Amino acid sequence: MDALLSALADPARWRLVSLLAERPRSVGVLAQLADARQPQTTKHLQILERAGVVTSRRTGQRRVYALRSAALRDLAAALQEFADTADQDGGPRATYDSYGVSLHAERLAAQEPGWADGRSFRFQRLLAGHPELIWRHLTDARLLARWWTPDDLRVSELVFEARAGGRIVHEYRDAEDADGSDAVAGRAAGIVDLVRPGERLAYRLSPQLPDGGIAFTAHVDLGLKPADGSGQGTQLDAHWRIADSTVDSADFIAGIEIGFGQSLDKLAAAIATDAHDTDHDTDHPSRTRSAK
Repeated sequence: MDALLSALADPARWRLVSLLAERPRSVGVLAQLADARQPQTTKHLQILERAGVVTSRRTGQRRVYALRSAALRDLAAALQEFADTADQDGGPRATYDSYGVSLHAERLAAQEPGWADGRSFRFQRLLAGHPELIWRHLTDARLLARWWTPDDLRVSELVFEARAGGRIVHEYRDAEDADGSDAVAGRAAGIVDLVRPGERLAYRLSPQLPDGGIAFTAHVDLGLKPADGSGQGTQLDAHWRIADSTVDSADFIAGIEIGFGQSLDKLAAAIATDAHDTDHDTDHPSRTRSAK
């Protein structure tokens, strides 16, 4: 595929392909129609032939070239697959476009300090598992690291002291930046305000601007309660309230709804896995004993 793309990238060779798509032609005629010298045209045709785009045969004193459609169909199929992947409903491109719309609106609104103060966001999830299990995922740094970033990011540093006055540090990088050579994607610091194990967790978290300043302060309140009626699962109610917003906070605030929503989806998946594993171990006492 690399050889094919390289062969087609040259405008002169692309012109020859378009001429051969109409019908087979000799080198001399192709040179005339392309307004090029014949040695140049021959060289371009040889490159196209090595890439599998054209074929040729000698007829008398002439060499006639014809287009091979298979390579072009393979390329077209690959491009179609790329386009379908990019355009899939709810996929990364859809998220990118949605963030772009939000980003434009927030940048227009961010005209002076305090522009977003009082803004709030609410998130709710029905999670599989008891409140005690959910609580561990909300407060244990090892478990937080599994979900506390959007889909395209990963936690690179995390401190969460689950006590009133406890310190919070949350640093994250691109999920594909395996060796940490790329720039840090973001960093936030905060303080835990309220801890009621298994019931309620409240904290303040302030994302940092590239210059080290504070973008805004998010007052986050997470409430847990057993799901009504079903007797299984836990209802998570998360409330964000914005304060101390700076003009430069627009890019951060534009991503809250999408980003934290993705994080909660990852939380739900992690808890479902852990709840299933716990139930599975309970069904097999010998396995539980061997793990002790």
